[in-house]
Amino acid sequence: MRCPFCAHENSQVKDSRPSEDGAAIRRRRQCEACGARFTTFERVQLREVTVVKKDGKREPFDRDKLSRSISIACRKRDIPADRVDRLISSIQRQLETRGEEVTTSQIGEAVMDGLRALDHVAYIRFASVYKDFSEPGDFAEIAGAVGDGG
Repeated sequence: MRCPFCAHENSQVKDSRPSEDGAAIRRRRQCEACGARFTTFERVQLREVTVVKKDGKREPFDRDKLSRSISIACRKRDIPADRVDRLISSIQRQLETRGEEVTTSQIGEAVMDGLRALDHVAYIRFASVYKDFSEPGDFAEIAGAVGDGG
């Protein structure tokens, strides 16, 4: 593992333990050259997933991209970080079990389902971007669906 401070190629693992949600291994490392300590995480990946975009282009699934979009929807909401991490891991596992290719629509629907159960405001925020809301009535319609439980 390359040191993020000095870019030396070797580091020693000082401590390993499961992360809070059990979906990753947290490792504390120390650089052999500069002595700096840093943390890395290892996650299980069932298979390589390719995302098929609406225009037909294909790109590798990017967990960080998924995490950013969910984090934006959850910004300034009182949602524990571990619950958001569990949601992201759950969506990633769902996508990996679907097959080697998933569409952006499948990802969007999985995020909407997860956010609906997690936080209604975050769900509406995500839906407004995902569904490209253009007028206030769009918000009322999706808010009504949340209020009805579906």
